[in-house]
Amino acid sequence: MIKIHSKTLDDLEFETVLQQVSEHAVTTYGKQKITSTQPFQDKEILLKNLAYVNEYLASFENENVIPNHGFEGISLEIKMLAIENSFLEILGFRKISAISSAVNLLIKFFKKFQEYYPTLFSRSERIEFTKALITEIDNVINRFGEVKDTASPELARIRRGILSIRGKINQSFASALSRYNQVDYLDEIRETVVDNRRVLAVKAMHRRKVKGAIMGNSKTGSIVYIEPETTLQYSRELSNLEYEEKEEVTRILKELTDFTRPFSPLLEEYQDFLSDLDVSYAKAKYAASMDAILPEISEKRELFLKEAYHPLLYLTNKERNEKTYPQTIELSQDNRIIVISGPNAGGKSITLKTIGLLQLMLQSGMLVPVHERSKMCLFDRILTDIGDGQSIENHLSTYSYRLKQMNYFLKKCNNKTLFLIDEFGTGSDPELGGALAETFLEVFYEREAFGIITTHYSNLKLLANELPHATNANMMFDRKTLQPIYQLALGQAGSSFTFEVAQKNGIPYSLINKAKKKIERGKVRFDATIAKLQKERSAMEKTSRLLKEEEIKAREENERLEALNTKTKSKLESYQQLYDHDKRMIHLGNKINEIADRYFDNKKKRPLISEFLRIVETENSKRKKQSVKEKKVQKAKQKEAKKEVIQKVAVIREEKKVEKKKAAKKEAQKPKVVLKVSDRVRMHDGKAVGTIDSIEKGKATVNYGLFTTSISVDQLELVQAGK
Repeated sequence: MIKIHSKTLDDLEFETVLQQVSEHAVTTYGKQKITSTQPFQDKEILLKNLAYVNEYLASFENENVIPNHGFEGISLEIKMLAIENSFLEILGFRKISAISSAVNLLIKFFKKFQEYYPTLFSRSERIEFTKALITEIDNVINRFGEVKDTASPELARIRRGILSIRGKINQSFASALSRYNQVDYLDEIRETVVDNRRVLAVKAMHRRKVKGAIMGNSKTGSIVYIEPETTLQYSRELSNLEYEEKEEVTRILKELTDFTRPFSPLLEEYQDFLSDLDVSYAKAKYAASMDAILPEISEKRELFLKEAYHPLLYLTNKERNEKTYPQTIELSQDNRIIVISGPNAGGKSITLKTIGLLQLMLQSGMLVPVHERSKMCLFDRILTDIGDGQSIENHLSTYSYRLKQMNYFLKKCNNKTLFLIDEFGTGSDPELGGALAETFLEVFYEREAFGIITTHYSNLKLLANELPHATNANMMFDRKTLQPIYQLALGQAGSSFTFEVAQKNGIPYSLINKAKKKIERGKVRFDATIAKLQKERSAMEKTSRLLKEEEIKAREENERLEALNTKTKSKLESYQQLYDHDKRMIHLGNKINEIADRYFDNKKKRPLISEFLRIVETENSKRKKQSVKEKKVQKAKQKEAKKEVIQKVAVIREEKKVEKKKAAKKEAQKPKVVLKVSDRVRMHDGKAVGTIDSIEKGKATVNYGLFTTSISVDQLELVQAGK
């Protein structure tokens, strides 16, 4: 049985979390359920609720969005149904119809997508699916919130009569209006409405000339409002029919209420189902706002929180665009108690509260902002001692309060307890209070409780170092800047940096030195040693981090090169196959060309056919029999390789063109050599070298020994100048 004390909820600001979650709820009932949330006492129910929230969170990122679960509360209607001879108003029936439709839609949805939402489906499966209520209400009430004429034959008859009478009223009133207007008995406004009835606006001097019932007069008394006598008779008939209509509507609503009454338990179930969904939805929305997840729930006694954030701090800093520092902490059977030390304002208390609040949230069916590799277990009790608890009213000092808390801890603490104590042992003489705190810690350790404490006491740090299943931890501190780093380092106690912080805040060095002399030299040396070790640890962690980063980079580069090598090998194989294929085709083409030449010369068909068949048979003997699928694969490979080669060749050709243009441009920019007779030259596109015999009108006669040619001087380049 899980029991969490109300003080623990207050210490960890659980109510603030619930308030933030409730802001995401869409129904009043959902908000009420959230604000009254307590940690689940049953493990199975807790796991189911965690699954509901996790599935709802997943729905925000997939295409199968869960339908709207919003509804108007029907608690009053359910209470009315419990009263004999009572009947519901039209609005009540419309709310019942809406909530029934919403539930039916959700039941159908979860059945359709049960693979995506198995836990929510199992929850909805317990709810009865029925359209009887919706159908019956729809038969009586229309979409405008009125009872239908077809609700009963009697109502239809009455309303037909009402329409007829209203027609007669309008007709008779129009006749009287026309008649009295012609004789100028009426005021300029002619008519108005009094008590929802049309009346003539008669001039006061003519009131006796107009027959009918006086319904009132104007403020000045100049106008008298009269309902004509002919209309009056029909109005009485209308009143009678309207009364009959009201009575019939009441009878119909009573009948519909009697039909609905047996469904009261189901309607309560509907409302409970939708409000539960709203709670899960709000928790999922809250989880999404801070990237919370469902960690692995371990059956063993182990707690591993990797990159854990304090929810309230994270959301506040997110609004301010400020950084929040995550913490990583681990508790197990071999490491049950952690003693956190370090400077004030370094993050000790917030680390303590983070662990406690995340555990509390998980056991209340909420997801937590941690890394996906985190593990959490469930505790029967979570005990906290945070704050000084002074009370003038109860005559309690800080230390008295602390002792009362420790007494409670001693009664309740066992191997299924998580205890969290901030500033353990404070409030009394440091030496005496520290000794008592040490004793308490030993008792908690013997009972195999899990716990985290924060302290400045050296004896507690030493005790944690001596106990095999306890460990020290410190909040890291930059000695150079004297600023906290807000990172928890396990395995080593931390210094309070009392004198360093005092110096930074302007306290004279002479006073600090004087203070150092007043305390035991050993204690100063112990604190200084801790500070030194902490500094060395920080440097080692930095080096380790850099080495790890380098290792990751090297591994990634190696993987990239391996992938590239594999790809290159594959391409080379494809190119080789393509080359071999094309070489073979050229060889066959040459053979066929030889045969064709022989046939061209001798015109003998028989040797031609014989030679051609011999080539075909030789080639077929080399072929391996392949299936259609294998042939397709091979052709595709060849096609892909050919395509790639063509693309690369096109790129190379384009590059050569660009290079050629650049070379030509560069050549054009060179100072032009003036050629003369006896110069040795060659053409730009040629290799043969000749001697210029003569130059005339831009053309040179070049002697190549065996022959001479006439060519433009622009097409020649100098090889060797003549003498």
